[in-house]
Amino acid sequence: MEVIAGAPNIVRGGSHSGNVAAADLVRQGAVDALASDYVPAALVEAAWRCVTETGLTLPQAVAMVTDRPARMALLPDRGRIEAGLQADLVQIRTHEGLPVVRRVWRAGERVA
Repeated sequence: MEVIAGAPNIVRGGSHSGNVAAADLVRQGAVDALASDYVPAALVEAAWRCVTETGLTLPQAVAMVTDRPARMALLPDRGRIEAGLQADLVQIRTHEGLPVVRRVWRAGERVA
């Protein structure tokens, strides 16, 4: 069984309805992937927070929002930077400690 937690839960610092804090589950190795739920932009910030708050490395945290969800959805041609895979990339920089999306490429073509 694979476990998906909500990225907004990580960003908020806990559940909005009093349930378990996803960061606690990540720290225990009990979460395989993060989902955007109702806040798509939360994926990027949640990955960054996982690094600072749970001890994951940046590659591990990014894989929770890219590679692992792609594999769960049976989309093995995406989610990683590797020859022969779909070239979907997001360039991020931090501003005052928060991640900011700077550029986006889909299938190797810049779209933003």
